[in-house]
Amino acid sequence: MCRQGIGNLICSSIPLLLCLSSVCLAQVVKPGNPEQNLPPHITLLTGFGERAAWSPDGKRIAFMAKSFGDAFEIDLATKVIRLLTGHFRHEGFLRVQYLPNGDFFLIGARKFADIHTTRSRDQEMWVMKADLKSAPVALNHKISEGVAISHTRLRIAWSNTRGQYPEALAQGESALYTADIVYQDGIPSLLNKKEVLRSSGPECTLEAQDFRHDDRELIYTCYRSPHFADVMGVDLNTGRVTTYRKLEGEYNEAEGISPDGNWVLVESSRDQGGPERQDSRFIDIWKLKLEPGSSDYVRMTRWGDYEGYKASNPVVSPDGKWVAFQSARSREEAGVGHGIFLLRLR
Repeated sequence: MCRQGIGNLICSSIPLLLCLSSVCLAQVVKPGNPEQNLPPHITLLTGFGERAAWSPDGKRIAFMAKSFGDAFEIDLATKVIRLLTGHFRHEGFLRVQYLPNGDFFLIGARKFADIHTTRSRDQEMWVMKADLKSAPVALNHKISEGVAISHTRLRIAWSNTRGQYPEALAQGESALYTADIVYQDGIPSLLNKKEVLRSSGPECTLEAQDFRHDDRELIYTCYRSPHFADVMGVDLNTGRVTTYRKLEGEYNEAEGISPDGNWVLVESSRDQGGPERQDSRFIDIWKLKLEPGSSDYVRMTRWGDYEGYKASNPVVSPDGKWVAFQSARSREEAGVGHGIFLLRLR
């Protein structure tokens, strides 16, 4: 219910919502922007970039300059930034991460067609040596969205949809896979590929996120029609699925997991306002304890207090003391970022 205020309507429901032109906005609407109004425990790391990833030793962060662009790395002690993908010709990458041996894992297409086609159909997995003396080597396998990488083994998990492999997956189907990366004469390739879960939309489209418990479980996101998401897990030995957070009308996408595997960071639309603001455009970062049906949920950022902003793509440092995440805009494509920020946990 809204009442007339000075120049606007004020919703009298609890929690208080601000309504402009009869549309309820975020729980609190502040002037300015979150990037210039940081709390003491959050600091700016880079003025550009997106999709941060921690090095295994926690001393560096790799990130993308932009979607379909170059990968960079920043040394956290010196703040020196170096270009990782400038020594060879490429069509642009979407993601960069570290393997446990220090090599880089890249996701990108051989050819760029257009944003939608290249992202949904043509993305492949690549490995680039840490010394940057050679171009990346293709693993000769396509991927849908992101990858889960073991912290202790050269093991990965990913998903595919019909978009990448129409001969293997029916319309609306997606599947999760695991495999090992092995080096023969210094050349990486995939070995021991295994399908661990298959699902059909619109109820669930799969995306791998993180291993936990010595790689016995895979945390993943289930994207649910029309625009919601749930935090799930699958036991890689038994195939048993666990629901960690699934609420009607709430978007919850699993992101970085804690080193001990006890909790996961989530991009969530919780507390962002009315039903028109319950999708991936209106998210902040939350911390979820990984227990079945968990309600232990703590908000970590308040980017959504500023109209048009969201915080996204959080990852946890190997020592569990820091979170790297990006500032983003509500109306831009998922994954697009405007700088990397550090949040101090303890």
